Amino acid sequence: MSEKINENRRQALTKGTNIAMAATVLGAMGVTSTATAMEQKANDKYAEPKEYGLKRFPMTIDKQRVALVVVDPQNDFLSPNGIMWGVLKETIQKNNTIENIEMLFKTAKEVNMPVFVSPHHYYPTDDFHFGSPGEHFMHDSGMFARKGPYTMEGFEGSGADFVERYKPYIFDGKTVIASPHKVFGPETNDLVFQLRKRKIDQVILAGMAANLCIDSHMRELVEQGFEVTVIKDATAGPTIPEGDGYLAALVNYRIIANDLWTTKEAVEKMKKA
Repeated sequence: MSEKINENRRQALTKGTNIAMAATVLGAMGVTSTATAMEQKANDKYAEPKEYGLKRFPMTIDKQRVALVVVDPQNDFLSPNGIMWGVLKETIQKNNTIENIEMLFKTAKEVNMPVFVSPHHYYPTDDFHFGSPGEHFMHDSGMFARKGPYTMEGFEGSGADFVERYKPYIFDGKTVIASPHKVFGPETNDLVFQLRKRKIDQVILAGMAANLCIDSHMRELVEQGFEVTVIKDATAGPTIPEGDGYLAALVNYRIIANDLWTTKEAVEKMKKA
């Protein structure tokens, strides 16, 4: 893995992905940028079903047991200069993901709710000998790259850095920043340990990306005995030839998560708890 992200390569990748995505979407739909009935129909696929097939068991916030967990609030996902922006932009903008994540940070701080961040970082020594297509892409493109675990050189403003507007919440001396996870889930970091040591077993989960790290964090936290609610519009997923990542994630959230809220619902519940 390169020690330094090549900015030109990142921008070229993002630009190329944007062009390819725009051509694919517009070509397939046969439309201009003006909203059409087909676009409306496509947007509706993310709406909650009128009737669920499985009985719902809503989560009620217990202030003594709950925390907000934000996964990968980093530039490579959420910045226009980020490596993944080209394939995430569509659902980020549709969901107002960037603003919604900030609203969750802000509300958690206002009501004195514990906040945890589970970041994704790679160091030059993370020279893995095998991996999935997703892992290879992250390593080959230099996503989340840092020069080392004990240096901040080159970190500021990099793809691995946190989104600037989130830093006042993350670096307030109270937010717990877990050690970096290395693939998608928290099995490779100390998030679960940090939560357990504070007797937290309810998690409000948000961040990036919907079908990858959020899905994996949700699954592992549920397996570890946590009650997990995912905030559906405080995340986003890629639209790629392999499929619609955000839609795939929503299906899993509805079945596996204890509850599924919008940011508006989450804020109301956090303030009332």
